[in-house]
Amino acid sequence: MRPFLNELKLPAASPPPSSERAKPFRLVKYFSLSSLVLIFFGTIILSILNTHWIRTMQFSKSEAYALLLIENLNHQVFMQFILPVGIKFGKIELRHKDQYERMDSVVRSTLHSFKVDMVNIYGVRDVIAYSFSKELIGLENLGGTSHQNALEGRPTSRLIQKGSFWELFFGLPEEIKIITFAALRMEKPLSPVAGEVLGVVEIVQDLSNDYKEIFRYQIMTMITISVVMIILFLVMIFVVKRGEGIIQKRAQEQLKLKEQLSRAKHLSSLGEMVAGVSHEIRNPLGIISSSAELLRKKIPATDPMIQIPNIIIEESTRLNHIITDFLNFAKPKNPNRFACRIEDVIDKNIRLLETQAQADGFHIHANFEGELPIIMADADMLHQAFLNVFINAMQSMPDGGDITVKAKSANNSLWIAVEDQGAGISDTDMEKIWDPFFTTKDKGTGLGLGIVKNIIEAHQGAVRIENRPEGGARVTIRLPIEEG
Repeated sequence: MRPFLNELKLPAASPPPSSERAKPFRLVKYFSLSSLVLIFFGTIILSILNTHWIRTMQFSKSEAYALLLIENLNHQVFMQFILPVGIKFGKIELRHKDQYERMDSVVRSTLHSFKVDMVNIYGVRDVIAYSFSKELIGLENLGGTSHQNALEGRPTSRLIQKGSFWELFFGLPEEIKIITFAALRMEKPLSPVAGEVLGVVEIVQDLSNDYKEIFRYQIMTMITISVVMIILFLVMIFVVKRGEGIIQKRAQEQLKLKEQLSRAKHLSSLGEMVAGVSHEIRNPLGIISSSAELLRKKIPATDPMIQIPNIIIEESTRLNHIITDFLNFAKPKNPNRFACRIEDVIDKNIRLLETQAQADGFHIHANFEGELPIIMADADMLHQAFLNVFINAMQSMPDGGDITVKAKSANNSLWIAVEDQGAGISDTDMEKIWDPFFTTKDKGTGLGLGIVKNIIEAHQGAVRIENRPEGGARVTIRLPIEEG
């Protein structure tokens, strides 16, 4: 019972032509992707510029810091070294051990708590008179242009970077230092020659750790930007895919509605034509049938000519049934709904076909699970629909066989399945079984299943045909259960 109780899905509408299958969101997708790429690279550029701005600020800050240290050092050297030594010895000579040690003590005590790697003090002739490194004392012409600018009262700073090509390229040198030159002057209140330049002070600061922090900040910024861009890209892909799905679904629904409208127009035209033709045919057909009946009454039963009126009557009856099928398919009537039970409709069909079924070797088995609910339907129309289904099942088994009818209520619907043991339906025929006038039989109009479909859909139900894995075909019909 389980397979035919799965929720019924109607055959999908045929896919739209290639021109209609064009992605409606393709332009939006390309525009969104291009925008994200531009935003990503724009943000990276802004990040690089921001990092450059931070480095510039760090350079300016370090330069101001060095000038402040030099100003403080200038004061301490003048007050604690130049004045006392000048008074005591009469002149400054750092090559004397006592003076050098006193100078070294003043400089180191002044700068011991500050981040300074190297201090050099030049004379006015660009000769190093004092240095943290004794090997540099006495060397000449190391200050260059910076020394000359400092003598002229213009402090200067420059950045020194050391490292490999790639370290310099990515902005993370192994060593980064800032070198600042500023004048060493006499203090104005204590000097008769106010502000006279005594020499030049060079301070070297190591900025490697500061720049590494800036580089880490830049990397974290780029990683954050990349993660945000990836998330935005995934969200954009999801939205576009969802939009494409909605648009495609609507396009398929629109195509299906167009097909239904075209089919309705076709059936309407067919109905008008059939109604007119059937009216013109039935009148002379009734006269032919009546005349054949009178002729049969006048011919003795033993006369061989009695077969002629019999054939006329038989063929007239068959032609009347064909005209009736045309009318039922082309102009289906609205159901006249009353409370009825589906098992009564099926039992009526089984009793009607019982004699023919037994004669041709058919066995019809009914299996109703539990007590089936009462439905509001047109019992006569359902009788005709199930009759066509049973006849199709019997015609699919020329040598006889079993026909099984199953029924069950589930999901507020009544489910009925009719299974046969025939050869099934080929894939090619499966696509055409609902087409009007399509038939694989030698005799028939090809309207039987179309009439079934019209009747079931008139009851707001659905019908599906499929091949069974064990062989044969299964017709599944769903009818809604009216609540209340």
